[in-house]
Amino acid sequence: MHKELLEFIKESKSIVFFTGAGISTESGIPDFRGPKGVWKTNTPIYFQDFIGSEQVRRDSWERKFSGDDIIKKAKPNIGHKAVSKIIKDHGSAYLITQNVDNLHQDAGVSEKDITEIHGNATYATCLDCSKRYELEDIKRVFIKKKEAPYCNSCGGIIKTATISFGQSMPEEGMIIAQRKTLACDLFITIGTSLVVYPAAGFPKLAKDIGARLVIINNEPTDFDPIADLVIHEQIGEVFSDF
Repeated sequence: MHKELLEFIKESKSIVFFTGAGISTESGIPDFRGPKGVWKTNTPIYFQDFIGSEQVRRDSWERKFSGDDIIKKAKPNIGHKAVSKIIKDHGSAYLITQNVDNLHQDAGVSEKDITEIHGNATYATCLDCSKRYELEDIKRVFIKKKEAPYCNSCGGIIKTATISFGQSMPEEGMIIAQRKTLACDLFITIGTSLVVYPAAGFPKLAKDIGARLVIINNEPTDFDPIADLVIHEQIGEVFSDF
């Protein structure tokens, strides 16, 4: 591991990791804004359009199931495993992630140690009563009927448990993320361009309260000038010997 980064971790009393799509690209999951990103091939479906149109919901589920194998086949990589190990070993470390692929949990991060501010794409929920649905069950019915699913408890619209464009951020999750950020003395961003707000406000908040800020990303970010340590390398290489 990068020598200065290792020293920062050893000296820290409270760490927050903040991860984006870049940590999962090494697991074969494309990012969103890169040259081969998801939004280059698929126009985002806005929340209000999903809610307002049966056809849009059908199209959304069709898109979901046609590309779902990428996430299902993906496995945690060196970066995911390193974050998980540090959280377990450190004693006071927490993870805020923008990712929806569940790979941090697959790498061993406990649910009590993670906030998914953009949700999770590996299951679905009812938008009215929050009942959870497994994707395989929905897929089986969708393939047979070609109809958007509705909740069998309350009749509400079922949607993947992700936060779509135009959808409100999870209030509880944002409160927890802010509280953890305010309490940390080391804030480490990994694989995020730091351009999506309000999530990108967390590293600035950490810096404002006096925490050290570390940025690990292939490309430069707007936050590089205020960071205490900037590493422009492949994430797997940064954590390869951890």
